[in-house]
Amino acid sequence: MPIPDFQSVMRPLMDVISDGKEHSMREALDRLADHFELAEEERKRLLPSGQQEVFTNRVAWAKTHLRMAGLIEATARGVFKITPRGQELLQTTKDRLDLRLLQKQPGYLEARGRKREKSTPNGEQAKDDADQTPEELMEESFQALRESLGSEILSKLKGSSPAFFERLVVELLVRMGYGGTRKDAGQAIGKSGDEGIDGIIKEDRLGLDTIYIQAKKWQQTVSRPEIQKFAGALQGFRAKKGIFITTSDFSKEAVEYSARIESKIVLIDGEQLWNLMIDFGIGVSTTATYEVRKIDNDYFSEELG
Repeated sequence: MPIPDFQSVMRPLMDVISDGKEHSMREALDRLADHFELAEEERKRLLPSGQQEVFTNRVAWAKTHLRMAGLIEATARGVFKITPRGQELLQTTKDRLDLRLLQKQPGYLEARGRKREKSTPNGEQAKDDADQTPEELMEESFQALRESLGSEILSKLKGSSPAFFERLVVELLVRMGYGGTRKDAGQAIGKSGDEGIDGIIKEDRLGLDTIYIQAKKWQQTVSRPEIQKFAGALQGFRAKKGIFITTSDFSKEAVEYSARIESKIVLIDGEQLWNLMIDFGIGVSTTATYEVRKIDNDYFSEELG
């Protein structure tokens, strides 16, 4: 069964705590996961940021909205129970609990810092929120912006000169911690001749090992023969480590071949390249920064106790 949206979680969550006893968030999560018959993979699926499980995030937001509506209350850190108003609501309505119903609860809109929704021209109430939680909406928007930026980066790279692309690759590797100083790494470019190697870089600042680089500013897919040629060049230098970077992608055969050979060849395609450039600040600049804060439960622990 797919992971339910946070509004679909509200009624089952209220049913879980309808006995009036205190319940922990962990207990509620386990019982709700069983209720929705979620597979282990669905229970552990993470938000794009990797910071929290999707299901946990949705249950937490369902709990937050129910609390703002005065239907549940926190009794200790990570512990909550149903309120008399919540029990009354469960007894008087068998309908699905969602944001539109919560808007009718006293104090809910004020708790959210919103005014009551107006009706649309056709007489229907305006849709209050999507089924996604704020974190999901934020991360989805962030990912869309990131992918748009990535597409723009690739377009710029494909229009650049081969020399510029090779310099960029070395700069990226240096920023990632390889090659020692930028000056040392730059001296390696063009030193090896046209033998299937575009650059040489130190694996670390001490130069304990050397990594050979192949940088291809291509439109078409890189096939297995190109990887074989690069592997052969590595053998010619008695090298065991190489990085093959391209603005396009690699064929399935190329990926399988690189995984089988003795030499360690890391393949970086266009998508991985622009992600690394964004992560390490190469060719991009920051236009805005947003801090997302959460409650510090330790600060309020004495009050809740």
